[in-house]
Amino acid sequence: MNIAVTADEGQAFDVVSPVDGKVYMKRRYAGARQIEAALRRAEAAAKDWARTPIAERLALVDLFGEEMAKRSTRLAEALAWQMGRPLWQADETPRLRLVGELIGQAAGALADEEYEADPGIRRFTRRVAHGVTLSICAWNYPVAMLGYLVSAPLVAGNVVLLKHSPQTPIIADIAAEAFAAAGGPDGVFQALDMTHPDAEGLIGSGRLRAVHFIGSVAGGRQVHAAAAGTFTHVHLELGGKDPAYVRPDADLDKAIPLLIEGAYSNAGQSCCSVERLYVHEAIAKRFIDAFTAQAAQVTIDHPITGKSYIGPVVSSGAAGTIRGHIEDALAKGAKRMMPPGRSRAGDLGEAYVEPEVLIGVDHRMRVMREETFGPVAAIQIVRDDAEAVALMNDSEYGLSASIWTGDHETGLRLLDEVEAGTVYLNRCDHADLYLPWGGVKNSGLGRMNGREGLRQASDIKAYHVRTEFV
Repeated sequence: MNIAVTADEGQAFDVVSPVDGKVYMKRRYAGARQIEAALRRAEAAAKDWARTPIAERLALVDLFGEEMAKRSTRLAEALAWQMGRPLWQADETPRLRLVGELIGQAAGALADEEYEADPGIRRFTRRVAHGVTLSICAWNYPVAMLGYLVSAPLVAGNVVLLKHSPQTPIIADIAAEAFAAAGGPDGVFQALDMTHPDAEGLIGSGRLRAVHFIGSVAGGRQVHAAAAGTFTHVHLELGGKDPAYVRPDADLDKAIPLLIEGAYSNAGQSCCSVERLYVHEAIAKRFIDAFTAQAAQVTIDHPITGKSYIGPVVSSGAAGTIRGHIEDALAKGAKRMMPPGRSRAGDLGEAYVEPEVLIGVDHRMRVMREETFGPVAAIQIVRDDAEAVALMNDSEYGLSASIWTGDHETGLRLLDEVEAGTVYLNRCDHADLYLPWGGVKNSGLGRMNGREGLRQASDIKAYHVRTEFV
């Protein structure tokens, strides 16, 4: 069946830079004919690509990474202007290449697996490609996440249509250019700007075999609903409200710098950013004083001309949401630990949000329940381990969580009780490329990355082979 396209042909859209609030560039979404043509190219390429030996697929993904690295300056500049990260932090191509290398190391996960044999009978399973895959990428790590969304599905034998966020469309253009320069076959990887309704129509058409999505919970629900009844494989890496619990025996000198990074890096715009901190009452004052002193050193400035730790958040709308969370908390009794207006943020533009430390928070407040996705650390004091774990789990989200303690045995026991897809002991805000990545509850469905990510980017086919009649 043909896809149902509801948007106007070639609808225009603007990319507004959070750096200065101006239109960075004007674009047009793909129209119905472009989407259909791309889908047919992908369908035509799917079988040949699935038959391509895995060593050749790995080699092409490696060349793709090399070509992306050659374009690192263009990618970093585009990233900084489109989503606001300081230019000196904006080159994500090393991580993309590392993902490619680790996919190569994990490729054994796609090997045949032998099962118990009987006389004259061989049993084994073989990983086979899904086929045509739609990958939908978020704006917050727009280059690095292509490792999960493009490189891994390609190595697993799938062909990929990439829909990048309309905030970062140039990244997809450069990726398609790099793939072609690497010698990628026609139709195996294509990038398309699509409206949400057109993407939903494509997902609902039944012509895709898998969808990989990284983005918001609301977006994940739309993807999941669009796929209903099609039996398309759906993989969702969604939002987080990630907690950290600091026990009395934690090494604060080592823990606090890592928690500062976890709360404020990328202006707090990571699904696994530390948004909720639970601190044992025995060390609360010492922790809050030390954490606030270090948070006060987090600088904010123009991401292109400055050399600050953070720049603006992605949009004035996102900034408004973050400020709304802060105002709601203050109205319900929370306290700011740093005075507002201490930086240049107010002069730089609406999307610049000063780093915040809030204390006196509780779970009545939006800042402790909804995804803030900004440079805000909210600290709640707890009496004991049981209260801390109960509060950590009192959330619709479950992406990652961390416990900070010198007692590793107790820490691991507590992590067993925490509801999250990834848990850390004395670490946070880290997507370990060796491990599968994904969430529970409203933080997602399925896993990307690592051996398990490669397996989930493919189907399993069972072989029962009679070699002789006995």
